[in-house]
Amino acid sequence: MSPFTDLRRSHPNERLFDQPPLPMDAAGLAADFKHYYSNTFGRDRDCRSAYYPYRALAVVMRDRLMERWKNTRHAHDQVDCKRTYYLSLEFLMGRALCNAMLNLGIGNAVEQGLYDLGLLLEEISATEPDAGLGNGGLGRLAACFLDSCATLQLPVKGYGLRYEYGMFRQMIENGYQVEEPDHWLRDGNPWELERPEYTQRIQFGGHTEFYQDASGRAAVRWVNTHDVLAVPYDTPVPGYRNDTINTLRLWKAAATDEFDLGEFNAGDYPEAVAAKNDAEHITMVLYPNDANECGKELRLRQQYFLASASIKDVMREWIRLHGRDFSQFAEKNCFQLNDTHPAISVAELMRQLIDEHHLEWDEAWEITAGTMAYTNHTLLPEALERWPVRLYQQLLPRLLEIIYEINARFLTEVASRWPGDMARQARMSLIEEGHDPQVRMAYLAIVGSFSVNGVAALHSKLLVEGLFRDFHELWPRKFNNKTNGVTPRRWLAMCNPGLRELLNESIGDGWVRELSQLEGIAAFADDPAFQERWRGIKQTNKEQLAQLVARDCRVAFEPEAMFDVQVKRIHEYKRQLLNILHVIHLYNRVKRGDTQDWTPRCVLIGGKAAPGYTMAKLIIKLINNVAHVVNADRETKGLLRVAFIPDYRVSVMEVIAPGTDLSEQISTCLLYTSPSPRDS
Repeated sequence: MSPFTDLRRSHPNERLFDQPPLPMDAAGLAADFKHYYSNTFGRDRDCRSAYYPYRALAVVMRDRLMERWKNTRHAHDQVDCKRTYYLSLEFLMGRALCNAMLNLGIGNAVEQGLYDLGLLLEEISATEPDAGLGNGGLGRLAACFLDSCATLQLPVKGYGLRYEYGMFRQMIENGYQVEEPDHWLRDGNPWELERPEYTQRIQFGGHTEFYQDASGRAAVRWVNTHDVLAVPYDTPVPGYRNDTINTLRLWKAAATDEFDLGEFNAGDYPEAVAAKNDAEHITMVLYPNDANECGKELRLRQQYFLASASIKDVMREWIRLHGRDFSQFAEKNCFQLNDTHPAISVAELMRQLIDEHHLEWDEAWEITAGTMAYTNHTLLPEALERWPVRLYQQLLPRLLEIIYEINARFLTEVASRWPGDMARQARMSLIEEGHDPQVRMAYLAIVGSFSVNGVAALHSKLLVEGLFRDFHELWPRKFNNKTNGVTPRRWLAMCNPGLRELLNESIGDGWVRELSQLEGIAAFADDPAFQERWRGIKQTNKEQLAQLVARDCRVAFEPEAMFDVQVKRIHEYKRQLLNILHVIHLYNRVKRGDTQDWTPRCVLIGGKAAPGYTMAKLIIKLINNVAHVVNADRETKGLLRVAFIPDYRVSVMEVIAPGTDLSEQISTCLLYTSPSPRDS
């Protein structure tokens, strides 16, 4: 019998849920910490590990989030508000402990409570591993988006995958990138709650068959499939000092049967657990290498797994609150697709509405096209994914049928608008014809969405004038721009405490929630005392960054020099190559003696290259080779230093960002900030 059957004879009353408020002062926090440290984790005076104080403190914080978390969900249910579901393959969350303390407003109380017990918060918080759920700007945007939505008290729920090993841990050996598994879940994750009662069953393979349902309606069912379970794990996303806690729900893949007992008893141990291993591969790593067919198949499995499980979960919630009446579904729900990876959600929502909830095509399409919204992040072909039709036929035959039908109806609309323009129809078709036909996933996202946005003004302009011009001519009102941004809570209030306190003393702390209030510091621009404190804070931050570089790179950065930094995933279009060529130019100037009016410069570059991306890995090698030559040359002392920071991640960026003088964001496709002067 399942352990998740409903209670029959028991009737929980309000006394079960009537909990006294948890203390938020230093003494109360310390008392709870002692309880978990001593009783829950069984530690005593012989324990010298920093791990158990971190675990105890994390549970103390989670307890204080929990009641607010439940109240937020109840409030959303009571007002029956419109909800948004943010689907993304990446959520680069970073560490949760200090963020929770900041947003609860109890950082000082926690620090004091621990200090009274002889413990330092700084040392304990450094024990927390970065969550291995993302790699670059796409994932960090998703994390900041969830943070901002919680702070604005918007009912937004994130959906992603619970990667067991994340991207990878980057080592540098002889200048080359070497990948190792990132065991970020090895010791568990105290911030997540497993929700096995909401497990979903996801189909792959098999075939479709037509039949007549009980009402005589022609219908389709997907049969003889190889199913995988999607088990949800929830992580709280706290808003800033507003008692709102939203949810990030991550799916873990599991087999329908852990192992075949008969095969196991017969001695065939590998085969007995083969199904379990095959299922768990889906959520093993972020972005498996798709240079081969197995990698392509796994990526498509990941994307469908995320889409199907998430939409099924939303449908479950809708039926819980509204029954099987979907007439207001589009008014009450929105799916935000973060880049092209979740684009299959368009076809999957159609499948569930038609096959599982028995809606007619037109009604289902009106709901789908009224709930999907698509964010495009780059103009590059690699992000505009295409999957072979044959792969769809093998893995997702029912989804392929639906995509064909969407395409047929869409091309009819195109033909009516531009009669006889066969070239346009070929350009806009969801299926790219050829010897190996491909499904154009970005086009599916556009056709099935009510909103399509870029992430910078220039990017959005290039989308409508070039890449998606045909679609913009058909639906000009569908396209818009949403400029990327990051939350000031983590990237200023949390990681730059010195500057935070200066700002709070000067203009108040309202800027933490409303960034426009930073305009108030203009009044202090000519204040000598303010300037001096500002410079002192920056110098302290640079000293901390120099310590990080010395520890991880074995390179001495002088804090008096200009810190010139480019940290992001390694890619040709992100122009790390251009940056290191500029370093070579600077080195040549030093060797020529051309150093008049020279500003001493320390160049820091960091980021990960995809395991199968040979050119990006060679760029890393070049950076390290140049760094070796420059740093070993006595003539460059005090003038130029170069370092490559290994295993770039959020916690490292929290040291880099406050200590950086010049931030180099020099992409060719998207200009998130102003380009470097040499970029012109």
